[in-house]
Amino acid sequence: MDRVALRGLRARGHHGVFPEEREEGQTFVVDLVLGLDTRPAAADDDLAKTVHYGIVAEEVVAVVEGEPVNLIETLAERIAQACLKHEGVQEVEVRVHKPAAPITVPFDDVTVTITRSRA
Repeated sequence: MDRVALRGLRARGHHGVFPEEREEGQTFVVDLVLGLDTRPAAADDDLAKTVHYGIVAEEVVAVVEGEPVNLIETLAERIAQACLKHEGVQEVEVRVHKPAAPITVPFDDVTVTITRSRA
């Protein structure tokens, strides 16, 4: 299976369990790795035979900016489901970063990574 990766998609969302997270919002960062067969697209040099990663990026940002959820695990699942709606995408790895998580000790980042497939 071939891979198409999008790294560092940024969007402001209002996800979290604390009221201040819901009210103020924060920036979330998303990395995606889409698994698909790119041979048909390469053979014909045809965008219609692969995944349009620009559209995927817009849809992922819309999910992050959309309905708030408590957990980034839930957010990652919603993003994965949006990606799998694209014909040809057989598998997706989603990593959601929450670099401004409300943690009381110094840290660099919090991430949740999931892998989902059609099978």
